[in-house]
Amino acid sequence: MVILTLNCGSSSVKYQVYDWDKKDVLATGLVERVSIGGSSITHKAKGKTDHVVEHECPTHTVAIELILNTLVSPEHGVIQDMSSIKAVGHRVVHGGATFTRSVIIEKSFLAGCSDMNDLAPLHNPANFMGIEAAQAVLPDVPHCAIMDTAWHQTMPDYAYSYAVPREWEEVYAVRRYGFHGTSFLYNAKRAAVLLGQDPFKTNLIIAHIGNGASINAVKDGLSYDTSMGMTPLEGLVMGTRSGDIDPGVIFHMIRKAGLTAADVDKALNKKSGILGLTGRWADRRDVEQAADKGDKLALLAQNMESYRIKKYIGAYAAALGRVDALVFTAGVGEMGPITRKLAAEGLENLGIVIDQKKNDLAKCRNAELDITGPGSKVKVFVIPTDEELVMTEDAYALMAGTYKEHSKYRYFFQDKAYLNKSRAEGLMRDLEKKPYLKELIAQIP
Repeated sequence: MVILTLNCGSSSVKYQVYDWDKKDVLATGLVERVSIGGSSITHKAKGKTDHVVEHECPTHTVAIELILNTLVSPEHGVIQDMSSIKAVGHRVVHGGATFTRSVIIEKSFLAGCSDMNDLAPLHNPANFMGIEAAQAVLPDVPHCAIMDTAWHQTMPDYAYSYAVPREWEEVYAVRRYGFHGTSFLYNAKRAAVLLGQDPFKTNLIIAHIGNGASINAVKDGLSYDTSMGMTPLEGLVMGTRSGDIDPGVIFHMIRKAGLTAADVDKALNKKSGILGLTGRWADRRDVEQAADKGDKLALLAQNMESYRIKKYIGAYAAALGRVDALVFTAGVGEMGPITRKLAAEGLENLGIVIDQKKNDLAKCRNAELDITGPGSKVKVFVIPTDEELVMTEDAYALMAGTYKEHSKYRYFFQDKAYLNKSRAEGLMRDLEKKPYLKELIAQIP
């Protein structure tokens, strides 16, 4: 049984093909520059040479047709025909307070969830374009929506409410929703496995640090608080997003610089964060190289990003009272030892100590690593996230009629014996080049 997952952005489609029976990834890929010209597909299939080809995709429908044609290609494909695909899982960024769990997509869902577009104008419309395109090409299989916001529906009202006029929430849905929920769910379950603890007796701080970034406080296995808010703009310093800012700055720039609301929206979402600070870079690898050469703005960006992460770790440690593990995940979290080092420095009073040598060596997307330092009361893990796997299992469970909210459902990757075959193969290759990684691999009790 094959399950396809799709993550549609405004100009891209990321996909994964998963063999449910064999519990193995058959292919992953990305179509870029959809609708803007110069489109291309990068397709990576198990046991085959990577396939990269230019192909114009003026619409998401064309992009998904390209993906499906590639999947059945005699040379690059991984399935015999379309009938092999039994379900499709779609990422939907914002489900608001209405959609609190993964669902099979029906007309009522599309109508209701479209009302959330104002809450995620950069994300939801693209997600819906992908859903409609995929349904047009694959009309006879169940399509499932996996909401980023669903994980955070367990937050208490004093964590998700804003101190604004009451009618703002009641009439205009102004409240904290949080994002990266699929990633947090995966990491929370895997961290509990690595700790050898009941997931619902586990307290965690999970830092999902990528171009978009947020931190999640997990109390007794449930989301308790998170740094992103009503939109993905609040919280940490990100690649192009400002994160936390005094709201008065917005009115100041409107009055003094004559900016419109649209100008401010664009500036805070697309021209701020690391890019805004440096004036040149959003990619942390570029910032790291510039900082190594003494670039003052790159150093400032590095220090600001890490300092904001440190502040949230401290705040959530206070909110939780007891922390069993600190988890770093996503692109920078998994591959950015400098960011982790700066963020964890000075947290010894909270019982958090990282091993600096292990941290420096911990750059691997194929293994769960333990960088806990001597005397640390809190475990520190680097866990490669796997949002696609959560989407895949949710889609399967919805199709099979076994789906429940995560608090009542046990994912197969929670088993101690769970093995990601694709990553295991990748790890073997990594160990050939970096044998020292073996000493960093987290051990399951």
